[in-house]
Amino acid sequence: MGYRNLTECVHDLERTGQLIRVDHEIDARLEAAAIQRRACQAGGPALLFTKVKGCRFPMLANLFGTMERTRFLFRDTLDTVQRLLQAGTDPLALVKHPTVWPRALRSAWHMWPQTVRHAAVMRCRTTIDQLPQMVSWPQDGGPFITLPLVYSESPRQPGLRHANLGMYRVQLAGNCYATNREIGLHYQLHRGIGVHHAEALEQQQALRVNIFVGGPPSLALAAIMPLPEDMPEVCFAGLLGGRRMEFFRPEHGPAIASQADFCICGTIIPGKLLPEGPFGDHLGYYSLKHEFPVLAVDAVYHRPDAIWPFTSVGRPPQEDSVFGAFIHELTGPLVPTLVKGVRAVHAVDAAGVHPLLLAIGSERYLPYEPHRQPREMLTQANALLGTGQLSLAKYLLMVAGEDAPDLDIHDISAFMQHLLERVDWRRDLHFQTRTSIDTLDYSGPAMHQGSKVVIAAAGPPIRTLPTELPANLTLPGGFTAPRLILPGVLAVQAPPATGKRGTSDSALEDFCATFAPGHPIRKFPLVILVDDSDFAAAHLDNFLWIAFTRSDPATDLYGIDASTHLKHWGCAGPLVLDARLKPHHPTPLEDDPATVRRIEALAAPGGPLHGIM
Repeated sequence: MGYRNLTECVHDLERTGQLIRVDHEIDARLEAAAIQRRACQAGGPALLFTKVKGCRFPMLANLFGTMERTRFLFRDTLDTVQRLLQAGTDPLALVKHPTVWPRALRSAWHMWPQTVRHAAVMRCRTTIDQLPQMVSWPQDGGPFITLPLVYSESPRQPGLRHANLGMYRVQLAGNCYATNREIGLHYQLHRGIGVHHAEALEQQQALRVNIFVGGPPSLALAAIMPLPEDMPEVCFAGLLGGRRMEFFRPEHGPAIASQADFCICGTIIPGKLLPEGPFGDHLGYYSLKHEFPVLAVDAVYHRPDAIWPFTSVGRPPQEDSVFGAFIHELTGPLVPTLVKGVRAVHAVDAAGVHPLLLAIGSERYLPYEPHRQPREMLTQANALLGTGQLSLAKYLLMVAGEDAPDLDIHDISAFMQHLLERVDWRRDLHFQTRTSIDTLDYSGPAMHQGSKVVIAAAGPPIRTLPTELPANLTLPGGFTAPRLILPGVLAVQAPPATGKRGTSDSALEDFCATFAPGHPIRKFPLVILVDDSDFAAAHLDNFLWIAFTRSDPATDLYGIDASTHLKHWGCAGPLVLDARLKPHHPTPLEDDPATVRRIEALAAPGGPLHGIM
């Protein structure tokens, strides 16, 4: 049986040695987040900060910080949930495992939320400024809720059956928000609350919203699960949590999660937008200040024993990386049933998840062709880019499973080498230009706007990849320090980018035109231009991060011997990727040095955090 609320979860983790209480006073501004990030990267325990500077509520860090702990939280339901998810696409799955039936029936009952007459979360009231004012990064625009559970119901069909629970950024103060009366609600493309907001605007009414913090851990996982539109997140939370979720129905407004630790009730003000941000985000940069909807706060409730759970995002891997890995563990086996012929997909965490998607497909359309090329895989690629959160992928790299049945999609180095041995840049680049991209991605010509590219390769190898730098490699003036990143991948340090947003760089066109036939650079199928080639080559994760978060395919892909034929762009020589920081890109995240010194002192021998970070 799962946890009824967060307090039960904390007691269980403490009893089993997976949570440590920190009684030393911790500042919610910068310190708490910096400690959380260090503890997560060290694979450390969950941390309960019992003394928060200027705040009476304890704060819980690193709850989902390791896969082992996340599996432990849902240990009673994981197997059954996986069986039921599989049964959703394969009705014979339960028939093959009849011993699962009784558990499946109980779990199905847990999916239906339970209506209660009183909400534990509504026993006490407070104000926004009394909540933990957590600031994660030095340039953040104010305090944010980093594990918010934003609940809304369809104005056309109110009730839990048509509800949405999502994790959308919430700014508590700063900028132009009226203290205690207004907070910022940042929701991005492809989010369920957008459907409800659109319905409310069509009906010329305000959308009422409840924001929960805390509660059963399954609520947080459900809020970020890629679920079918006809499955409410609150139902999945009951399935994963092993008990029915308790909801209280007030006289007016949407339902309230009874066992949440905090609940902010409010209304999205029609037609009102205010600047929200900046905020250090999961791509490893600051998302900049932009106008987003404003929530007028009606009331703030909390349990008497309320605990404030939080996380901190930044350049991956972070705690949200564990979320992603856990979700993949639950849903990964379903991919072949969702898109026929696709054997595996991997949204690469080190590249910020959405920027880079790897896939292993199938190429069966013309088995009699003497020279196989991507055909069926292009159909599969279009299906992937039309599926849920996968639609936010910016680079989709795809290979045929028939060419290497044992290829591991999580071995990124092997995957890249396999693709680069086979790809034909004249044929295998397929662009979508002027399309929607992730709100947090600033690589495109405008907010929400950018491009995608599918790179699909099939057939036998057409080249041998170089594994060392040629002794006679020469570069044009200003381009220096060539470094080998992977077999076939060359990093070159280039002059700083100076061009306007959404325009090509003539200096890079000149760079590509420099290399005559037979030049040794032509042995490399992929050349990336960077600000610091030593950094790019130091670790595979560095390459993945800068290459795919700092580039827009249509703007930043160049080629040696490039040409366009019937509107299809390609190149006979190496593909050149401009992965430099551009003037319009946001600033990469860096810790505040003074904060680092303070928490490192706490982690020194004899300190309250010794052995934790």
